[in-house]
Amino acid sequence: MLVTDSIELANAVINELADLVPATASADRVRAALEGQQSAVVLVDNIEAAIDFTNFYATEHLELHTQDNESVLARITNAGAIFMGEYSPVSLGDYLAGSSHVLPTGQQAKFGSGLGVHSFLRPQQIIDYDKQGLQAVAQMVADFSEAEGLPAHGEAVTARFDA
Repeated sequence: MLVTDSIELANAVINELADLVPATASADRVRAALEGQQSAVVLVDNIEAAIDFTNFYATEHLELHTQDNESVLARITNAGAIFMGEYSPVSLGDYLAGSSHVLPTGQQAKFGSGLGVHSFLRPQQIIDYDKQGLQAVAQMVADFSEAEGLPAHGEAVTARFDA
């Protein structure tokens, strides 16, 4: 997938691929990938549209090649792994850079990240209020539980102060 606001770049990439694909050892696999539904050259009006499209598409691997990669990076919210500039190709991440090679596909980068140590941890949430803290929020809990149609949840809080 190439997302660009430059018709010249889009055409140059398409022309270059016509020469490169037949010359690669995996020409059939590359051709099949480029002809698949996940592959396209997307021409956008400006960098804003490129960022919006990129965040919507939520790609597994994203290479940024812009005039200001750092400022664009700050606005990218959905990508599995992001490679910055011409000296950070995806293959660097695949083999050497240390980034995960197991990345979210199919737009899963919108809600998930690459496989890492954190994937094997089981965090627990600990809630530890004291009497004053619970008293300060008791009515809010009761109000929420009433609005939700679960009044017993609120009563479990307020009962602690009934005496």
